[in-house]
Amino acid sequence: MTRPALWLALVAAVVPAAAQDARNAVHPPAGSFDWSFRAEHPDAARLFNAFDYGHAVLYERLLTLDSARAPAALERGYRVLLDDLLVQPPRFGVPEEAIAPAYARWAWPAMAAFDRAHVLHRQLYDVHADPRLPPARQHLLAERLIDAYLADTRYAFAAVAKSMALMDDQSFSQRFRREHPAFNGLIWAYHWLQVGFYETLGTTSDPADQRAGVARQVATFRAMIADPAGHPATMPMTADIAPRFAELHPRAAAVFDNLHMLHDIISDVLANPEWSRGEKRAVILAQLAEMRDGTRNLMEAGHVH
Repeated sequence: MTRPALWLALVAAVVPAAAQDARNAVHPPAGSFDWSFRAEHPDAARLFNAFDYGHAVLYERLLTLDSARAPAALERGYRVLLDDLLVQPPRFGVPEEAIAPAYARWAWPAMAAFDRAHVLHRQLYDVHADPRLPPARQHLLAERLIDAYLADTRYAFAAVAKSMALMDDQSFSQRFRREHPAFNGLIWAYHWLQVGFYETLGTTSDPADQRAGVARQVATFRAMIADPAGHPATMPMTADIAPRFAELHPRAAAVFDNLHMLHDIISDVLANPEWSRGEKRAVILAQLAEMRDGTRNLMEAGHVH
């Protein structure tokens, strides 16, 4: 048995079967700030429904279609996102289990980890968009929400920046971006906008200024995705796109960078035709465990930017 095959076999031996995954419902802390971002910035908030659809349909098609059919299906999905869902985003979010039923059953722990981090994203937007909260109160509430997120150690991403080598330099790395550069660039544009909102919301507490800033960012995003040449050339890092937010909430900035790296890692694993489904699941769950581990493979000081 070759060394990579032996490694996969060892990982598979300690990873439970998909049917055994515990599906624990976790309810995030509630507050009067909930849904503030949607109330103040409805058009921007609807974009997240399209983003969630895009991630889910990507994973479903990579998992369920063979290498001969996947490219055409991914191109159709990319066009639907670009020409339809991102033009008129859905008013309401659709559960990812409805969009990607096979992937949801097969990789529940990874999907649950993404879902919890996405909820943290939305709650931090809500806190910073609530015009009733003074900045000091916003900061305190944000830190409490981050505490609550990190307390669920089964799913929380590490609150320290992990090495970019995990995304770029593993044996399977960069496959998806090489084979599907436009779709990959679209996802990076999502991530640019997601972290960029924090800088606008945190720079001013005036609702009118926030609305103008969010509108400018959405306009920049739309210009960015209009032509693949305008897509980000590298994965956007929170400290670069939202430096003030990263300084105020460094744990959340690390969580979101680690979340976004794992999105790329899973795309690369699913795009690898050389592995069986069982092997892919084993690698994905091992990578999830790695991105939750804040003790090793950390980014060197000074390299976060």
